[in-house]
Amino acid sequence: MASAFAAPSYGKEPSAYADNVTTAEARGAALEFLRRLAAELSTGTVDLPCFPKVVIQIRKALADPATTPEQTVTIVGAEPRLAARVLQTANSSAFNLSGKPLADLRSAITRLGYRMVQSAAVAFAIQQMKDEHSLRSMVLPMNALWHQCISVASVSQVVARRTKVNPDEAFLTGLLHGIGRLYIMVRAVIESPTIGGEESFRDLVSGWHASIGKAVLENWSFAPEICEAVAEQGNHDRQHKGDADLSDVLIASIVLAEALNTATPQIVDYGAVWSAQRIGLNADNGTPILEIARHHIASLHNALGC
Repeated sequence: MASAFAAPSYGKEPSAYADNVTTAEARGAALEFLRRLAAELSTGTVDLPCFPKVVIQIRKALADPATTPEQTVTIVGAEPRLAARVLQTANSSAFNLSGKPLADLRSAITRLGYRMVQSAAVAFAIQQMKDEHSLRSMVLPMNALWHQCISVASVSQVVARRTKVNPDEAFLTGLLHGIGRLYIMVRAVIESPTIGGEESFRDLVSGWHASIGKAVLENWSFAPEICEAVAEQGNHDRQHKGDADLSDVLIASIVLAEALNTATPQIVDYGAVWSAQRIGLNADNGTPILEIARHHIASLHNALGC
């Protein structure tokens, strides 16, 4: 996703030696930038400019078992644009299977459930960030990242139904799996825009975004299993005893979503992903899962408004 960051300008054509020095310096600067972000997060400091605070307020309220439905309605309703998004989501074809339209916020929240309300809030936040003038240069990578997150969320929801994992929790986790990349992208474009176009930076982000994402979600008080799944998302060798869990669902779903978003048909090597084996995925049942997810993605984009 970071490929759309502004590329640095070096002026005249550098020599091979100067190019190697510049590359080493750029990698060092990128590594120092990521280390600084990690250090901030380890102290409990989350600084994601332009991210609406109401999303975090909703998360904390819904995590508190003492929060009443009336309080949830009040919190969501305090941001009219978010309230409108929740109503639109509840009335969309993706979530209104009965075809009965709803006009009040409480009924919409009841229909969606708390996890899907959180998903709608995350979508609202992404849209608000894309509309920010200071982040205009990253609209394209944000769109690409959001499309990937919706694909992973859709696949995760379908895959979860083959396990004991809650499908709505899997959907929310799929939406959030790219939060580390988003965090790095936003901070880079605001603080260090010149490093974003470096190949070394893109390589480093691939290795750091999962742990950064986990730290962000932990600081926002998301459920431990969601935080752990985001951290483990690229661990194809992850093994454990017992039934397939949320991390297994996310790991396998990311692999499937990659195949879903490939222009030409892609063969998924299920045997190379331990989580896929744990869930029981194979070439026979993987294709129907992708078809169901593909069918829902368009309606999800419309429902979530991004």
